[in-house]
Amino acid sequence: MPVMQELDAALKEAMRAKDTAALEAVRAVKSAVKLGEIEAGRPFGEADVHAVVQKAIKQRRDSIAQFTAGGRMDLAAVEEAQIKSLERFLPAQLGEAEIAALVAAAVAKTGAAGPKDMGKVMAELIPAVKGRADGSVVSRLVKARLG
Repeated sequence: MPVMQELDAALKEAMRAKDTAALEAVRAVKSAVKLGEIEAGRPFGEADVHAVVQKAIKQRRDSIAQFTAGGRMDLAAVEEAQIKSLERFLPAQLGEAEIAALVAAAVAKTGAAGPKDMGKVMAELIPAVKGRADGSVVSRLVKARLG
């Protein structure tokens, strides 16, 4: 089922279940997709919608870090619930071992020798992991491998 249809179904399901965290998260993603389509002047495909969902999850992770630092565990818990409700709309995520193997292959392919070659390696990796891995995890593994 296309992601937008899944979002529509999840919205209805959250309304019926009176799940406010899921409802807010799905509404925010649908709004972001609609806004992105208007700005782009074209309907979004699956990859575009996945990118919007990933961005929403990243924003919520940033919020959790700030709420935790501020001692607002109640708000952090709400953001965590929203992340859980959004993660189901993403394709299967790569594990750290799989990402490490892709990093090793990209380093070998580009001939990267040190931290200064991180850009080359990331340019090689991004198409392979786009939508299937968190960029910060990929970046961390590349840094560890090169430096």
